[in-house]
Amino acid sequence: MEQKNALIRLITIIGVGIALIVLFSSSIFLTLKPGEKGILFKRFSGGLEMEQLYNQGFHVIAPWNRMIKYNVREQEVEETLDVLSSNGLSISVDISARFHPTYNKLAYLHDEFGDGYRTSLVVPESRSAVREVIGRYTPEELYSTKRGEVQKAIFDELNKTLTSNHVTLKALLIRSVQLPTTIQTAIEKKLKQEQESLEYKFKLIKERSEAERKKIEAEGVKVFQETVNQGLTANYLKWKGIEATLELANSTNAKTVIIGSGKDGLPLILGNQ
Repeated sequence: MEQKNALIRLITIIGVGIALIVLFSSSIFLTLKPGEKGILFKRFSGGLEMEQLYNQGFHVIAPWNRMIKYNVREQEVEETLDVLSSNGLSISVDISARFHPTYNKLAYLHDEFGDGYRTSLVVPESRSAVREVIGRYTPEELYSTKRGEVQKAIFDELNKTLTSNHVTLKALLIRSVQLPTTIQTAIEKKLKQEQESLEYKFKLIKERSEAERKKIEAEGVKVFQETVNQGLTANYLKWKGIEATLELANSTNAKTVIIGSGKDGLPLILGNQ
């Protein structure tokens, strides 16, 4: 009888154990999917494990503890803001920021901001950085000449804040800048005039270069003619005439008749005519 009761108690204990395992299986056996990391909250021994990070895969934890899962893939925030330029003009700016939690600081991020850090940290700080930086520039600079500089300045400002709060900023882009129509038209007109002015200056430089080239060419021709004229003596011309006559006389294709002599003693040459 006692053996039977002991067996019943053993079966009961095993059954209760199995029931408890089944009941708490979701709390004991955990799987972190790709793109997820976890931090452990120990209910009875110190709270968050600040330095321990759990990577993707299968994990077994005590049922009274809790694994907090985090999506650590890159996320994107898109914001359209109305901000003031340095001269007080209202400008609409459309930006996007890509970010993810800093992996080895995940517990610190959760402790300070929780899993809603996107809303409580990234979004307001993005808005603040955009307003802070754009307030340093004029509408014309934002619209044309210094857009890249403004984008980098916003990135640097936001990155400094997010890094100190355990978030990694990957990129920040200014997707568009919208000015009041009258201001935008005036800026475009000014830019067009500046472009036309640059084109005119380029044409002037080109014309000056061409005039200088022609002047140098003319001076070269003049020097050549002066040199040639100085060397063309009467005896030299007679000698060149004799050479030409001999070459013509020796030519197999030429039919010549030499009669008498020409001016300055040179032979007179007649062809077929």
